[in-house]
Amino acid sequence: MTLRMIPPSGQSYTQILKSTMLMGGSSLVNVGLSIIRNKAFAVLLGPEGVGLIGLYGSIVDIAQAIAGLGVSSSGVRRVAEAAGTGDTERIARSAIALRRISLVLGVLGALLLAALALPVSNFTFGGYQHAGAIALLSLAVFFRLVSGGQTALIQGLRGIANLARINVLTGLFGTMVSIPLIYLFGAPAIAPSLVAIAAVSILPTWWYSRKICRHPTPTSPPQFGREATALLRLGVAFMASGLLTFGAAYAIRIIVLNEGGVVAAGLYQAAWALSGLYAGFILQAMGTDFYPRLTAIAADNAECNRLVNEQAEISMLLAGPGLIATLTLAPLVMSLFYSAEFHGAVDLLRWICLGMMLRIVAWPMGFIVLAKGAQTIFFWTEVAATLVHVGLAWLFVAKLGAPGAGMAFFGLYVWHSILIYLVARRLTGFRWSPANLRHTLLFLPASGLVFTAFLALPIWPAMTIGSVAVVVSGLYSLRMLVKLLPPESMPAIIKKWIAKPA
Repeated sequence: MTLRMIPPSGQSYTQILKSTMLMGGSSLVNVGLSIIRNKAFAVLLGPEGVGLIGLYGSIVDIAQAIAGLGVSSSGVRRVAEAAGTGDTERIARSAIALRRISLVLGVLGALLLAALALPVSNFTFGGYQHAGAIALLSLAVFFRLVSGGQTALIQGLRGIANLARINVLTGLFGTMVSIPLIYLFGAPAIAPSLVAIAAVSILPTWWYSRKICRHPTPTSPPQFGREATALLRLGVAFMASGLLTFGAAYAIRIIVLNEGGVVAAGLYQAAWALSGLYAGFILQAMGTDFYPRLTAIAADNAECNRLVNEQAEISMLLAGPGLIATLTLAPLVMSLFYSAEFHGAVDLLRWICLGMMLRIVAWPMGFIVLAKGAQTIFFWTEVAATLVHVGLAWLFVAKLGAPGAGMAFFGLYVWHSILIYLVARRLTGFRWSPANLRHTLLFLPASGLVFTAFLALPIWPAMTIGSVAVVVSGLYSLRMLVKLLPPESMPAIIKKWIAKPA
């Protein structure tokens, strides 16, 4: 077997950082758009409306996970494998199958949710008053699945720049259509606005995927059948994962809703959305560029482990200071993105940030399971994660209210980080590099220190400790990042700074 050549370490770090920055730049634009969108929703709808957005969103997520059969995720892997061979005919066959199946599944998924609108409304809200809105959300499922197939094709071919442009355009169009709808019609426009956001995502994904395999080689029915079978067989594991993940999110929102009402659900939605804004672009970059690259060399355990360590190192250095800053500035961040009505979500936000720090550490190892195609292991680790997450939420929310949902998320990743490390060790002999161990021993204790300071100390001493931790971790990350890059890629002023004794 001939393996694709992996760049030397310095170039590999540059590639990881470049793809992360491309996705990060688009995410930065989306953060600005999120500030506008979230502020508008908070002012126009209040916590109740924001909670309803989260519940509707969870319903669409679950319907998409079931109807999509994991084809978007398996499509990335299938296209990436085809691209690794350089066989244009194989790439074309995979692209045709991915596009056609995504369209069919979109139609079936929309019909499924529309048919089940009454029981879904009754199960979620204890009545049928939301059945019409849920039926309308079936259109969002269709648009998402079609768009997801087009995005998977671009991602499998590692069109990182185009994916970054898609992110920006989708966020921009979504903001432009959703705010006027909510402003004009209020809470009844929540479901139409979610449909509109999903609909406009079709445009940029179609535009940037339209030139891929524009004149494909004719595909016979047997060839199409083989491609479709491969996509669906691998997709089942991804579907199960998505269903478990979104099902857990839905279950936790139901738990919070039942214990604290729609206002508590709104606080949870606000904290969850904010916690993912900064870490989100790093996690997205992993799925966008890192996963296809890892898939291409998954047969070589040594190279696989090296790439995972490199991705983890860049991710920790980028995410650590930002998450510590979010812990420190949680009240200000909540006011900036939402309003004073959402200050009850500050403690919840801090707990979720602790979990996000562990998630950044654990995620690169999790991609080993995906790249290896270990479907059974992947499925059971997801089952275990769902049971732990929902079980902890059920226990903590009942006793501690909405902040218990944040504690459950943190507890999940304490447990999952240990499990996924043991799984990675079994599959590839994975071990953390000495550099990653050092980074972990800086960022995790620093996060715990800042979190504890806000629990045990008055606000100003806690703010002082948090601010010092942000500055120290930020300078440390900057110094480490520039040391990882090849000297020729850095400006002279940075080379001079690195040369100074620490």
